[in-house]
Amino acid sequence: MDEFFVYGTFFGVLLFLFPIFVYIDSYADIGGNKVYFAVSLYRVLRVFGGYGELRREGIAIHLTKKYAVFLPYSKLADTRKKFEITEGFQLWRFHQVVETGGAGSVYSVLTAAAIQSASGAAFSLLRTRHPFLSLKNSAVFSEKPCLKLTTQTAIVFNGLILLTALIKKALEALINWIRKRKSTASWKRQPSN
Repeated sequence: MDEFFVYGTFFGVLLFLFPIFVYIDSYADIGGNKVYFAVSLYRVLRVFGGYGELRREGIAIHLTKKYAVFLPYSKLADTRKKFEITEGFQLWRFHQVVETGGAGSVYSVLTAAAIQSASGAAFSLLRTRHPFLSLKNSAVFSEKPCLKLTTQTAIVFNGLILLTALIKKALEALINWIRKRKSTASWKRQPSN
């Protein structure tokens, strides 16, 4: 029984410290107004995927054929505040390929050059902060007019960071609930005129 406890403790600590790699693969077709995405663990275990599209009222994210999430433009700022990423989640890889149409057009060449220049400047700033980061940028010319973007992003963290983030969110929710409850209780105690 003691061996089971020792082995269980060892593997539990190892599980908390073992790095977890989350890959986000996306393909954006600007002309088709769709962004396809897939989220997987270690590029092997698919967690979920789907596609998103811009609508007049907001962004529709289709996770299955029958289930979609709709984010109105007016509430996007609030949504961004809810999904704050802590320092423990590190960007490990960012690879992108930009496909532009009109291989013989001067404007397509200038667009690709501008994208390459902007990406190079952004990548050099990211490299100074994260020297281990894998960054790649490519441009492809197509015969037909189009603008498409393919990205592969990898984020690394461990179980301890994930547990810390979950506890932080739970405590924030508890504090907000207590504040709301106190404000409601003090409002009920006010004398009526």
